[in-house]
Amino acid sequence: MNGADLLCEVLLANGVDVCFANPGTSEMHFVAALDRNPRMRCVLGLSEGVVTGAADGYGRMADRPAATLLHLGPGLANGLANLHNARRARTPMINVVGDHASYHLALDAPLTSDIESLARPMSQWVGRVGSAATLAADAEAAYRHAVTAPGVSTLILPADSAWSDAPAEAVRPAALDRPATTDDDQMKEAAEALRSGGRIAILLGGPALRADALAIAGSIAARSDARLLAETANARIERGAGRVSVDRIPYPVDLALAALRDIDVVILVGSREPVAFFAYPGKPGPLLPDACRVVRLADPGQDLEDALERLAAELGASPSKVAGIARPNEDAAKIDNGVLTSEAIATLVARMMPEGAIICDEALTSAVSFFNQSRGSAPHDYLSLTGGAIGIGIPLATGAAVACPDRKVIGLQADGSGMYTLQGLWTQARERLDVVTIIFANRAYRILEAELRNVGVEKAGPNARRMLELDDPHLDWVHLAKGMGVEGLRVDTPEGFRSAFAAALAQRGPFLIEAVI
Repeated sequence: MNGADLLCEVLLANGVDVCFANPGTSEMHFVAALDRNPRMRCVLGLSEGVVTGAADGYGRMADRPAATLLHLGPGLANGLANLHNARRARTPMINVVGDHASYHLALDAPLTSDIESLARPMSQWVGRVGSAATLAADAEAAYRHAVTAPGVSTLILPADSAWSDAPAEAVRPAALDRPATTDDDQMKEAAEALRSGGRIAILLGGPALRADALAIAGSIAARSDARLLAETANARIERGAGRVSVDRIPYPVDLALAALRDIDVVILVGSREPVAFFAYPGKPGPLLPDACRVVRLADPGQDLEDALERLAAELGASPSKVAGIARPNEDAAKIDNGVLTSEAIATLVARMMPEGAIICDEALTSAVSFFNQSRGSAPHDYLSLTGGAIGIGIPLATGAAVACPDRKVIGLQADGSGMYTLQGLWTQARERLDVVTIIFANRAYRILEAELRNVGVEKAGPNARRMLELDDPHLDWVHLAKGMGVEGLRVDTPEGFRSAFAAALAQRGPFLIEAVI
């Protein structure tokens, strides 16, 4: 057994049995080890952004890490944007980044780089394998940090550590500490705030947005008349008819300020104090009122459901009295069969999607109404862009489909950001993944047009338009999908979209709908 074999064994012993990969020469010994071990599923991505984004989608839905395999510092750098999103989502993930043999680094070969410095801003933990003799302990540390934080671990694997003989040792699952729990003082402060009669909001994040935890939060809201809120961007929300519905803090800063202006106390459960995505002239960065008191019930990484259960017990909340349960959507209102709009697409998807669907939303400005329209849809999971780095939608859906092969995955995808990681469609085709990708083809960076207005430019000139428009030439998504092995169809009317979406839902395998709006 060499070091690469041992690394594979440590990963498998801890339930890491999927590896999203884009390897190079320095990783060939690990590739050979993976080839010798069919228990590991290896999924090729044609760009590193696909690899890291898919590992993010997998981790969000599987609740355990996938591994990635990346080629040296430049390969890692190509995947950093989606690692940023994964770090913000606190997704469990283990990056295995190959490096030159340790004795070769001093020669400063062309691909030599400071991998630690590249990895650190986008990782919760970074480590380097010292030798084949330390590899098992190093790999176990990477796993432990990925699942207990949880978050992104990056393990740098020198080539000589991979090819050298490894010590014969029994490989066992890592011993993990239980998540930390809320202390009594935090619990008391939160309970007193909820009894105060003030205007209280409970801001939920992370696993507090799963169905069981939301039901507990709903019982607390029923008992105390508190508002339930979610952060603007969330890794995963279990929602739909019969589940407790939460409002998200709006993305536009003025709307966010208006939504939060009447709050006296905010209780944080796995969330952070809300701030604006960007700074704007004359507008505040913090979104809470100056007089609002902040109570931290539980931090990310703590046992959030336990914190909510204990708070509910402290308040005497009843599980039979739950506020905010979403009612099923009524039959869709008649949609005029004229020009296709993003609103019509949101309405149709919200009413047609099947129970158990996984929604991966990177439609940005094109699907702003979907979240509200889908409150009463069939029960589903909702995954969104967490770190603001666009180009995650197609890979996110890819990873979610690998994690949940028996569920329909629906990607709501803006056309501009979809081009960042278009290669993910090829992976969907190769792996026969059950993903429907809906391209909102408005042929512009509409979100940036809005941001230009936010800084005082009401009418874009020729230079600005050249940077914000995508119509000269326009993107042909049907042919792009075909080139990646995915069947596609272009529609420009509501009835055409309804028909295409129904057909896509009725079949298995990847399908793309280019919706011209």
